[in-house]
Amino acid sequence: MAVYEGASGIPDRIVDGPKPKHAQLREILRKLAQQDLPPGSPIPSERDLAEQYGVSRLTVRAAVGQLVSEGLLARARGRGTFTAQRRMEAQLYLESFTDDMRRRGHEPGTEVLSCALEVPPPAAAAALGLEPNDAAYRLFRLRRADGTPLAVERGWYNPHRLPGLLDLDLTRSLYTLMAEHFGVQLSHGRQTVWAEAADRETARLLGVRTGSPVLVFRRISTADGEAIEDMTSWYRGDLYQVTMQLDRGDPGSGPLSAHGGNR
Repeated sequence: MAVYEGASGIPDRIVDGPKPKHAQLREILRKLAQQDLPPGSPIPSERDLAEQYGVSRLTVRAAVGQLVSEGLLARARGRGTFTAQRRMEAQLYLESFTDDMRRRGHEPGTEVLSCALEVPPPAAAAALGLEPNDAAYRLFRLRRADGTPLAVERGWYNPHRLPGLLDLDLTRSLYTLMAEHFGVQLSHGRQTVWAEAADRETARLLGVRTGSPVLVFRRISTADGEAIEDMTSWYRGDLYQVTMQLDRGDPGSGPLSAHGGNR
């Protein structure tokens, strides 16, 4: 059978050869999900794909299953298989969530779930350079992109540099509020990223199932050498990802770490 390759160089037919048929079909469907169809679009049924490409339904099942496990396709019981929502990539530099979403062409939204002046846990107090019984501002927010829940944020803020923070409109970008009302320009951040399963409360707020994967970012941000923010955020794993450029260097030059982040 002849092979036709489109502009992407990916064949749109299955051929006999050294490459397994399920792998060929997987690449065809990958292009369909990543380039040809918008998120949420249905793909042809298992039977239709088998007939169209002249392969068995087991082959189709294997190809689709791999793309589901990669997060490019999503199965809906009784409805079929659809292209998944595309993940946003975290930018590893200091930028507000509001500015980040608008730059990507999304409309940001913020819901303040709770806020208070109270004594933070020891780790947050130490990060902000506070004495053990000093109070700090606690802020708990839900962040949305185009109305879709994307992240839950729990942050602690230095009250000595941000007096009266809780009296402001906390649905706005905190970075903008800091600059406009307190003259604070965050200049540096140290961020740690890990993955975990969403607990019941986080899952409910994000609109996912309990145990769904989330990316967790903990960032400590400073201005003029003084810690201002200790923020932990839980991002939906199906909508967000981290991409880094790695350069080969001296492995003995220091600890491996990533700096920056976006809120």
